[in-house]
Amino acid sequence: MLRKEASSEERRSQLLQMLRKSNLPVKAADLAKATGVSRQVIVQDIALLRAKQEPIIATSQGYIYSTPNTTPVSGIRQVIHTRHTPADMEKELNILVDHGVTVLDVGIEHPVYGKIFRSLGLKTRYDVKTFAAEMAHNQANLLSALTNGRHSHTVEAPDDRSLERARQSLAEAGFLLEQ
Repeated sequence: MLRKEASSEERRSQLLQMLRKSNLPVKAADLAKATGVSRQVIVQDIALLRAKQEPIIATSQGYIYSTPNTTPVSGIRQVIHTRHTPADMEKELNILVDHGVTVLDVGIEHPVYGKIFRSLGLKTRYDVKTFAAEMAHNQANLLSALTNGRHSHTVEAPDDRSLERARQSLAEAGFLLEQ
């Protein structure tokens, strides 16, 4: 019994080292392969590490250890409210990243379930394309399907001008909701 617990702690320590060293998101499957366990064990380990206040962010591209180098401390952070059809998801996200805006998460306010949020961490068109491909591959519905297309994003921009240009482009596309 002690042996198993020690190896679990060692594996979680190894996971932290791998995530801290990576400048890019690391997929659970890659962590599982590197540590010789299943993907589900990795998901459980990450949950335990997060419960211990380790700053691990889950994105559609994998896990990121959030340090001052991976989470900008400068810039403007804001929540924007939008509405669009599922077919326009990629267009909305590309508008944001094309203006240098990072899409940190997506969330909805459901009348029964309450607030539901999911980390995204999208910074580039490649990130958006990868996220859209993952959604299509899994035949997954958007969170906003529960709220008739209404949702919000926490976004981060390098400055007010970038954020305002992104908001203007969203408004021109008919996606931006009044706040």
